[in-house]
Amino acid sequence: DDDAAFFLNDAMASGDPAVVAAALGVIARAHGASRLSKAAGVSRAALYNGLKPGGNPTLATVMGVMKELGLKLT
Repeated sequence: DDDAAFFLNDAMASGDPAVVAAALGVIARAHGASRLSKAAGVSRAALYNGLKPGGNPTLATVMGVMKELGLKLT
């Protein structure tokens, strides 16, 4: 979890939304994207499409996934 937070913080520091989405996608896949999509209330396809390199997830998707991963934006 510390590694995931560090990885996401590094992505946020880039200032590039596509990098942030891709990083969150890597973390989501490492934790089981199918399980996370159900828990976050989004379809698996929406999760994969939004959190791929160049993806453009909704804020609801980002917040839902982060909540399920125990991550917070600060």
